[in-house]
Order: sequence, then C-alpha cells, then structure tokens
Amino acid sequence: MSAPAAVEAAFVAFVDAAPFPCLGAKASRSRGQLLVVRARDLCCVDDDLAITGHLQALSEPADGSSFISVAVLFPTSPLLDEPAFERALWERLAAIHAIDRRRYGWDPRVSGDPASPSFSMSVGGKAFYVVGLHPEASRPARRFQCPVLVFNLHSQFEQLRANGRYDKLRAAILQRDVAYAGSPNPMLALHGRSSEARQYSGRRVDADWVCPFAPVGHGDRA
Repeated sequence: MSAPAAVEAAFVAFVDAAPFPCLGAKASRSRGQLLVVRARDLCCVDDDLAITGHLQALSEPADGSSFISVAVLFPTSPLLDEPAFERALWERLAAIHAIDRRRYGWDPRVSGDPASPSFSMSVGGKAFYVVGLHPEASRPARRFQCPVLVFNLHSQFEQLRANGRYDKLRAAILQRDVAYAGSPNPMLALHGRSSEARQYSGRRVDADWVCPFAPVGHGDRA
C-alpha cells in the first residue's frame, strides 16, 4: 500500500513547499508522522478494506500531543469536478464506516451526526478530521494532481485547545492561506461552531447544505 515514488514525492513536495499554508501538515511531515498510502480510484470500492485497516491500526498518542495524519492517494481516479469529488469522498467515507462498524463503535468523544458542531469522522474508535484534495479544487491549498483524503487525528486539535494554542495556530494558517490563495477561505469556521463535515471536500457549500452521509444510528442516509 505504499504510494508509487513519483506520486508520493509529488505529494510530499506539495506539503513541503514553503507557501503551503497548513502548518499541521508541515508539522506531521517534519516529525515523520505523515503516513502516505496508495489506493487506486476514489470512485471504486477496491481499496476500502485496506484503507480502513490502516486507519484502525493507527496508534493515538495518550496525550494527543503529536500531529499524526494519514494521506490516502488515489492516482488512477478520473478527473472530477467539485460536486463529483464531494460525492465520491462521502461514498468512500460511508464505505469505510460500513466496514469499520463491524468491529468498532463511533468515537464517544465526538458526534456521529454530520449536522452537529461536534461531528467528526470515526474509524477504529478514533475521531478524524478529513481533508480532501483534488485537481479541480477551487482553493489552491486543496489542489493536487490526484484525489487525496487526509485523515487527521481529532484528538490533536482538542489538545491544542486545552493548551491554549489552537487559536494562535488557526490564525497563522488563515493568514498563510490568504497569502497563498489571495483570499480567505469562506468554509473555515471556528472549531466547534459548525459541523466540520461542511469543510471536508473543500467545496463552497450553502447554508442549507445537507451531508449525504450519516453513520448507522444517526439517520437513514448511510
């Protein structure tokens, strides 16, 4: 499941580029805690079991102090516009959940309701904040040569909040993103103010947007 050298190298270079705004991703890279794995087609079910296994096996630091992320690359995917990428992203998350729920419940520290401000994706009993990238993304920081789903352990954000570091880090990322893209990202809400599900695909969505996925036991859309 290791990514082909060329695609992996391109993704690492993308994160390492000086103007890239996400300081959390850069911290994961600098500490050797960004795991890059290869799937094939974002629209295909073939790698769902392997992806789920990688996320279930991920160790969560007891103190939540590390920036740990898993970046899943999908280099054989067709070119998708933003709505199509969003649909494919949620199809993969729904499929991963269907596999995961055979062994694990939803992380009790977060909500399983995608409309809740406390929502986070859960795999292996651990909450994740998911970031989608793809070639047709409107935001430069979300634009990469192939679709990528980055799973970031949610506990590290909670630890930043507990240490009083979250607001400072967020402000720095927002400032860097404006410099990178030329405008602020309208989808970046304060943590806990609105559902993070609205941010996963990177597409700008309206206030009446409804997440196309809900875990089993949280509605009938799963």
